[in-house]
Amino acid sequence: MSEMTNDKPEKPKEAAKTDMTDATDVANAANAANMTGSERLAVGRGIDLNDQRLWLKIASERLSIVRYVFLVQVEDGIASAAQRAALEYADAVLIGWPDNDSPEVRDLEGHEFGVVRNLMAIMERHIAEFTAREREGEVDAMGGTLVHITDCVAQVRRMFQPDFPLPTFDEISKVVQEEWDEDMGRIDSQDGEPSLETIEKQTEHADEHRGEMLGGDGARAGMIANASATPADPADGHTA
Repeated sequence: MSEMTNDKPEKPKEAAKTDMTDATDVANAANAANMTGSERLAVGRGIDLNDQRLWLKIASERLSIVRYVFLVQVEDGIASAAQRAALEYADAVLIGWPDNDSPEVRDLEGHEFGVVRNLMAIMERHIAEFTAREREGEVDAMGGTLVHITDCVAQVRRMFQPDFPLPTFDEISKVVQEEWDEDMGRIDSQDGEPSLETIEKQTEHADEHRGEMLGGDGARAGMIANASATPADPADGHTA
């Protein structure tokens, strides 16, 4: 009588290897589906997502692209104060951006790196919204979204470079609004009152007319008129 055994037949090694490969592919596909735009960009370049300092570079690149797209949208007209402020805020955050190996850049603790990854994910959601607003031609909404994107990038930079002074959007906005009001006031002033150049031309025309009427005394009459003319005060907003 043959002996009975409880041993199960071994799975062929090749089949086991295939199963492991399939499981890895499924895991990689799931990870890829959950990746943000920044993460897919990094992976596409062969970048290790665990390399902390490369996230600093990706943050600046993403903001630079979005800023340029917004600039193209507003450069043909007169940008509003809010639109100017959004652009200048992005400029202020990007200025003097450090290289990855700069001594000014610090290494992050584990939990800090998690914060950076979360900020980048939030940034990508705002970028998706920015793109949608661009398709719909909503320039003002694009400007507001640019501010949110810049906020995320500013926080990322503060994590890596805490000693670098970064202004807030409120600070930028206040200065830009004052400059914009000044510019608009100057334009209104030029529209409502004659410039110094216009006044001079009008005076010359009057001198010529007076000279024609006074004959030989025309030159003297012109001198008197020029001597009595009061130059415009630059403080009144008049420009030559």
